[in-house]
Amino acid sequence: MYELEFITNMVEEQLVKGNLRWLANFNEIHRDYPVGDTVFPIYASGGLQERGFFLSRIYSALVTPKYKIHFLLYTSPEIDPKTLRKLVLTFKSKFGAEDWVFLGLVQAQHFDKALENTVKNVTDKTIGITAYSLASKEIVSSDNVLGRGLAKQLKLTEAKFEAFDWPSYLKSFTIVFFLGTGLLIVISLSGLRQAIQPLTLLLMAAFSLIIGHRIYKTRYHTALTLNSKGFKLAKGNTVEEHKWADYKDVTIHITPQHETCIRLYSKEETFDLPLSRAGISRKEAYNAIKHLIKKE
Repeated sequence: MYELEFITNMVEEQLVKGNLRWLANFNEIHRDYPVGDTVFPIYASGGLQERGFFLSRIYSALVTPKYKIHFLLYTSPEIDPKTLRKLVLTFKSKFGAEDWVFLGLVQAQHFDKALENTVKNVTDKTIGITAYSLASKEIVSSDNVLGRGLAKQLKLTEAKFEAFDWPSYLKSFTIVFFLGTGLLIVISLSGLRQAIQPLTLLLMAAFSLIIGHRIYKTRYHTALTLNSKGFKLAKGNTVEEHKWADYKDVTIHITPQHETCIRLYSKEETFDLPLSRAGISRKEAYNAIKHLIKKE
């Protein structure tokens, strides 16, 4: 089912962008990874150690437990309790005794009571499970710390794409810097000649960096959120939401500024999703959105 592939791509995007860092710092991601005789669409590994500043790394090396962390995504039209128990036994033989394992399950059908109980009653403290049903939109997790943590952090119903747009930020910075420098020139011409000097220009540049970033976030920054029903496009503080059912066709559109968009066609108008500004792969976005529109 295409919905399962769509969720796989969304989860991969979350891992790449570090959205699961509250679970662990995953630094290796595999697609179609075999564990035993089961192939998982996604397998990621990492640890709890920080990858930030120097002092954070020292603290992490001295204090943070050096457990190895594993994340696996398993998708299927239907998952039965026997399969789940088999997966858990495979993890226990494959990974270390103190390793943490996070397992995301996605099935197309409704949950039956037996599977719900099997998920909830996982007693192993080193294995956390979250299961999601496409049919009922239900989420069930194991009743332990890892299971509740995975259910809170793993987003299986939507994917958010955003990228820092340097040209737009430089535009914001330049506007503030030139306006500020112009003010300094006016002050200097009015008699206060000390207004123009290296220190004041440096302070103005620092001020422009901060205010320019604020202007960029409120006016230009683009974030695109996709789910199986529709999308939300945020440009600065302006947010628009639409449903796939409102559109009948999709094409790849190149703007006069050579930016790539997905152009959606409805009966009355077109709507452009800015792929370049949101940092989305053209091929994957086109295929995913085309299937979602056809499905609706």
